[in-house]
Amino acid sequence: MTATHTAERIAKDTGSDAAPTPGPRRRVVRSRALRTAGFHLSASLLSALWLLPIALVLVTSTRTFDDIAAHGVGSWPHSFTFDSFRQAWVDGGQQRALINSMLVTIPTVLLSLGLASMAAFALSRYDLPFRRALLLLMLGGNLLPPQILLIPVSKLSEVLGIYDQLYALIGVQVGFGVGFYVFVLHGFMRSIPSEIQQAAVIDGANPWQIYWRIILPLARPALAALTALSFTWIFNDLLWAITVLRTDTQMPITASLIGLQGQYVSMWNVIAAGSVIAAAPTVAVFLRFQRHFVAGLNLGAVK
Repeated sequence: MTATHTAERIAKDTGSDAAPTPGPRRRVVRSRALRTAGFHLSASLLSALWLLPIALVLVTSTRTFDDIAAHGVGSWPHSFTFDSFRQAWVDGGQQRALINSMLVTIPTVLLSLGLASMAAFALSRYDLPFRRALLLLMLGGNLLPPQILLIPVSKLSEVLGIYDQLYALIGVQVGFGVGFYVFVLHGFMRSIPSEIQQAAVIDGANPWQIYWRIILPLARPALAALTALSFTWIFNDLLWAITVLRTDTQMPITASLIGLQGQYVSMWNVIAAGSVIAAAPTVAVFLRFQRHFVAGLNLGAVK
C-alpha cells in the first residue's frame, strides 16, 4: 500500500507539473484579446481621422451657399443640392479641364509604359553593352529635384515651339516617368525564368514575338500596378502643368481648381464640388486596381 500511494503521489505531482495551470492560460488569452482590441481601436480612430476631411468635403459640396454663410462650413447641414456641381462643371470650366486631363493622362500612361516595357525587356533579357550604365542613367534622372528643371523645361518648350500645348505636357510627363518605370519593370522581367525564353527561341520565336506573346503577358501584374500608380501621379500633377501651359482652356483639372478658387472665393460649396469632380477619376482607378497597389510595393524585389 505504501508503494502504491507513493507511485500515485509521484504521478500526480508529475502530471500537475506537465499541464499548465488555468490561471496563466487565462492571463495569456486576456492579454492577447486586449492587444487585438487596442489595435482595432487605434486603427479605427486613425481611419476616422483620415476620413473626416473627405466627409467634410462631400457634405460641403451638397450644401447651398446660403446655408454655409448662415451656419458656417463646419456646422450641421441644413440643405441638400447638387447645384454646386453644375456650377463647378459648367460655369467653373471643370468639364473642359477634365477633358484636358484625360487627353494628357491616358496617352502619357500608354506611351510611357509601352516604351518602358520595351526598354526593360531589352535590358533584362539580353546582354547589351553598358546596360547597367543605361539603367543607372535612367534611374538617376528621377533623383533630380523637379524644381531645378522648371526653367530649362519651360525655355526648351518655347524654343521647340510647343509651349502652351497639351502634347508638350505629354512629352514632359513621358520623359520624367519612363526612367522609373524601366527600373521597376526591369526588376520584374529579370525574375522571369530564362528557360521560358529559351524554349520560345527553340520554337523559332523572334525577339518581338518573345516580348509581345511571352514576356508582356507574364509582366501583366507589374504593368497593372504601374498603370494605376502612373495614372494617379500624372492626373494629379500640378507642377509641370503650370510650367508648360499658360492658357486657361489648356489647363488640366488640378490647375483649374486654382482658378476655381479664385473665381468662387468664398463659395466653399462650389470649390468642394470641384474637388470631388477632380478626385473622382483617380478614386475610380484606385478601386479598379486596388489589389495591384499592394502588389506594386514588392515589384522589382528579389524572389
